[in-house]
Order: sequence, then C-alpha cells, then structure tokens
Amino acid sequence: MEVEKATSVMDPLKDVLLTYFMPEKCYDEFFLNFNFLHVECLKIVLSKCLGIGIILGSVLVKLPQILKLMGAKSAEGLSFNSILLELLAITGTMAYSIAKGFPFSAWGEALFLMLQTVAIGYLIQHYGGKTFKGMIFFVIYFALLAVLISPLTPMSVVTTMQASNMPAVIVGRLIQVGTNYRNGHTGQLSAISVFLLFAGSMARIFTSIQETGDSLMALTYVISSSCNGLIAVQVLYYWNSSPQAPKKKKKKAE
Repeated sequence: MEVEKATSVMDPLKDVLLTYFMPEKCYDEFFLNFNFLHVECLKIVLSKCLGIGIILGSVLVKLPQILKLMGAKSAEGLSFNSILLELLAITGTMAYSIAKGFPFSAWGEALFLMLQTVAIGYLIQHYGGKTFKGMIFFVIYFALLAVLISPLTPMSVVTTMQASNMPAVIVGRLIQVGTNYRNGHTGQLSAISVFLLFAGSMARIFTSIQETGDSLMALTYVISSSCNGLIAVQVLYYWNSSPQAPKKKKKKAE
C-alpha cells in the first residue's frame, strides 16, 4: 500500500522527472524504494541539474558584456580574433554534440553562447567603424553553421573540428590575455561574464563526464576552465585599472 501511495503521489511529476532529471531506475530508487542516498542516481540527478542550470545561465551569461559594449559605445580591450577562435570552439562543440546525439542538457549552453558571441563579434566591428564588415561576418557565419550541422558534413570533419577546439580555446584566450596585458587593463571586458563563463566551464567538466562519457568533450572543458580562470585572475588583478589610467601615465612620461 505504501508503494502505491508513493506512486500515485509522484505520478503527476513522473514524466517531467524522467524527461529532464533522471532515468526510470533512479525514479524507482528514490520514490518507490525511498533510497535517496543511491550514489549513482545522485550523480545523475546532480549532473542533470547542473546541466540545466548551466543552460539557463548561458541565456544571460554574456548579456552583461553586450550591455557594457552598447553602453560605452566602445569595444576597447576586446580582441575580435579572440572572439573568432572562441566562436570556432563553441561551434565545434555544438556540431559535435548534435552529430553524436548527446542530450541537450549536455551541450545546450553552446547554442546560447554562440548567439551572444556572434552579437559581440558584430559589436566589435560596429564600434570599430566597420559595420559592413560586421554584417558580412554575421551572414557568412550562419551560412557555414547551416552546412556544418547538416547531414552534408561528414562525421570526420565534425570530430576534427571538436579536436581543434583545444588549440582554438588556448590561442583565443591567450590573445585576450595578451591584449589585457599590453593595455594594462581589461577595457570593456565584463567581470560578470568572465566569472560566469569560468564557473560554467568548471561545472561542465563533471556533466560532460557523467552524461556523455566522452573524454574529448571533458578535456575541452578542462582546458577551457584553465584559460577562463586565467582571464578571471586578470580581471581581479586589473580591477582598479581603467582605460584612462595608462593614457595618463603616458602623458606624464612625455
């Protein structure tokens, strides 16, 4: 009788729980056997919750950066080449995950990060006085993306692109690190976006291992976390620096 009661109580939520949070065996462990300390199921649920949290957070993760650029009407301190390499890495992850049939909770943030990164790339060009070039970048990117995620693209190409994510992430982040170092400040780089990206990539190490078991995906996020962490350290180091400060120092030197 207790089992029937438990089943009837959870029935309205069962479909949602099975779709987004756990397999049926874990539903049975939790709500029929009342074994809430089942380690394997706890890991699955934690991974699913983190994945959904990362996806929800990714919808807004780069919004502070976009708003900062629009508010300042300047993209000073941001490297367009770094954005291109970041976009290459995000696109590779998204295309690889779609081709492999991984659950959306394992890679969904790549979709929202891609859209926001494209917007930032356009704004860098726009505020650099190259609006037309930004529009061309916009059109060409989405045309290439459509081909990449279509059946026309061989799996070998997608896998190679995912493997190239690691050098792309490293080089892209190092370009931004170098730009920050030369400028002596982080310019219009948003601290909120930087820290959210760092936290998200750290959490993705666990979820990619748990949900995909793909070592290539996991290694990509390990490298991404390390590089994001380096930029986060720079944000803290240059916290009290501003674009005007280096200019003032130069004037005094003259």
